[in-house]
Amino acid sequence: MAIPKYDEMMLPVLRILGDGAEHSQRELAEQIADHFKLTPQERAERLPKVKATYLRHRLGWAGFSLRRAGLAESPRTGTLQITDEGRTFLASNPSQLRAADLKRFPAYAAFVERMKSEAEIPETKIESAHETPEERIEAAFSDLNQTLVGELLTRLSTVDPFRFERIVLDLLVAMGYGGSFKEAAAVTQKTGDEGIDGVINEDRLGLDVIYIQAKRWKSSIGRPEIQNFVGALAGKKAGKGIFITTSEFHDNARDYAAGIHQKIILIDGRRLAELMIEHDIGVAEEHAYSVKKIDGDYFEES
Repeated sequence: MAIPKYDEMMLPVLRILGDGAEHSQRELAEQIADHFKLTPQERAERLPKVKATYLRHRLGWAGFSLRRAGLAESPRTGTLQITDEGRTFLASNPSQLRAADLKRFPAYAAFVERMKSEAEIPETKIESAHETPEERIEAAFSDLNQTLVGELLTRLSTVDPFRFERIVLDLLVAMGYGGSFKEAAAVTQKTGDEGIDGVINEDRLGLDVIYIQAKRWKSSIGRPEIQNFVGALAGKKAGKGIFITTSEFHDNARDYAAGIHQKIILIDGRRLAELMIEHDIGVAEEHAYSVKKIDGDYFEES
């Protein structure tokens, strides 16, 4: 099954705490993973930017919400224990406890009112969100990146062909091939076909060479184009090549590339744009937000 949202974890966590013992986050994570029958892959899946698994991250917010509602407390850092109010709630044999249900608890209602007055956060953002704040940031970041991918593809489709050659080689150098642009790459002269034939050193010493073909096309790249590239590699007695396009690869092109003895990497337009964003080629930082958390060690220092 899918990894449960943080508020889907709240009632199972509270039931685990119902034994009255003090439970560590690690122990709770194992029991919650077992409760939801998560696979090893789901237990290990991590957020793209936050250095935590979805399981531990969402469990942390489930515990935070229970504490804000007065149903649990944290006797020590990284632990949870049920409160008297939590025991009373469990005694009512509840069938669910979701984010929207928390406002029934006076402690949580007071927390919401305080947040609304101090930070001007809409009520629905506090009480009804099933994603954690970090996950909402991740989703917004992903949306912005997808928009940027589209904008990059539009620009790449209109740049001068020789400029496109340089963009591709700038990217490969930024990815660690060769070192400097001068050490790493060589570009052929303009041919007028809106593509490039270039070479780049796989390492800074030039122990191996990778041949590059790039097509600034709108139509899909099929098997014939890949076969022609493979033939060019054979003429150079080369075993490695990168074929880059601003469009897409047909399935028959990918199947062909996967079945030959030469190592051919296919990079379509979307992947090209994503790599440019990742390695800061053709893009510039507009805003940066630093998300901080409490440093528990600082407060425990003598």
